[in-house]
Amino acid sequence: EVQLVESGGDLVQPGGSLNLSCAASGGFPFSSTDMSWVRQAPGKELEWVSGIGRTGQYKYYADFVRGRFTISRDNAKNTLYLQMNRLQTADTAVYYCATGRTKPGAIWGQGTQVTVSS
Repeated sequence: EVQLVESGGDLVQPGGSLNLSCAASGGFPFSSTDMSWVRQAPGKELEWVSGIGRTGQYKYYADFVRGRFTISRDNAKNTLYLQMNRLQTADTAVYYCATGRTKPGAIWGQGTQVTVSS
């Protein structure tokens, strides 16, 4: 069974950092698939956060995270990452990894909760 499993979410103070991971398994063709991070805050619509091409050369960011978040991938480990720095309370959301580059595709993980609060 194809699976994407996120981890790394936590409670962090404003200004802090977190590194999210998304591990692909079950025969998922990770190294040949563009990937994204998307998020959903309570009571708000889903937001695309960042995307990366299959080789990792090309990276894309929503304006509200550019300069603070960094997306990366390790195709040898079938893992996607999101390094989040200078976190703000507005970044509080469930973060999902998904297929797709500049918008989420058909395959999603179960999500990991990020809470930014003092």
